[in-house]
Amino acid sequence: MPKLRLIPNNEILQNIKKQEMSKTIAAIILTKNEEKHIVRCIESLKGICDDIVVVDCFSDDNTVPLAMEHGARVIKHHWKNYATQFNYGVYECGITADWIWRIDADEFLEGKLGEAVKKAVCSCGDEVNGIYVRKRIDFMGKPLLHGGWYPSYHLKVFRRDHGDCENRWMDEHIRLFDGQAITVEEGNQVDANLNSLTWWTEKHNGYATREMADMLMMEYGMDEASQEVVPKFWGTEEQRKRWLKVKYIKAPLFMRPFMNFTLRYVLKGGFLDGKEGFIWHILQGFWYRMLVDAKIYEVKKQCGWHNEEIKRYITEKFVATDSKKIIKGNTLSE
Repeated sequence: MPKLRLIPNNEILQNIKKQEMSKTIAAIILTKNEEKHIVRCIESLKGICDDIVVVDCFSDDNTVPLAMEHGARVIKHHWKNYATQFNYGVYECGITADWIWRIDADEFLEGKLGEAVKKAVCSCGDEVNGIYVRKRIDFMGKPLLHGGWYPSYHLKVFRRDHGDCENRWMDEHIRLFDGQAITVEEGNQVDANLNSLTWWTEKHNGYATREMADMLMMEYGMDEASQEVVPKFWGTEEQRKRWLKVKYIKAPLFMRPFMNFTLRYVLKGGFLDGKEGFIWHILQGFWYRMLVDAKIYEVKKQCGWHNEEIKRYITEKFVATDSKKIIKGNTLSE
């Protein structure tokens, strides 16, 4: 009869610790002049992420030196769109960690979110390839807790080689190639931009152009290759959002902003977030949506309302032209 060896408790603990250490996480942060936010973001990831990769689009402020000073690897790469930039980080920046965390420079981890995600990646089975986290938006220093903005769950953490960012011009989501996703309820991934309203409106003017292109591509069936997230009301949160966007596109031009504002500010209680909530819903829920519709109207009118001309315009401006702008990056630090 073979002898049984009793394993000491300290050896068991060492094996558990080794197993936990093997579950590593890398964070990818995209930057362009983010000196106001980058330190806050990186510091919130320390002790949670084993590798912090900043993919920088040639910032001309102190973003790069600050990121390097606080322990991040910085790699410069020219911008095409968010999806291309993020996937460059996923595939071309030497990430070897088991899991990847998507986080924007103006976001940070709050509460016990980091510890909860670390625990989840160490304890989940091989069938789990993604983790949803709870996101909160702070606007002008105030958390937005109503209007359908909170709680909102996003797929932010995924197993390397089992997911990436879908290639869209706007509202791009992380897609999983296979497996399941779980949800972590502790803490928040907080989106709290510190820039002025002038900066915010200028930024959203650019977003409106991208949104216009994305919505026209969807309207004219030009984005089939990038429809990795299948619209489905009873599916994941990303699938439900995509389903709602498809329905939104079918609503009448210029009526949609009024509908969106009424839904979020009135019916979903956005008015409960005070003056900051009112400003947010006027700007984000109405002005921004009206600007997108105005740009769609402008393009259609310039093209004489001819479908083929509109398709040609979108192809030339947002498909063919930008595909020529992809330039290989170069590493600044290791």
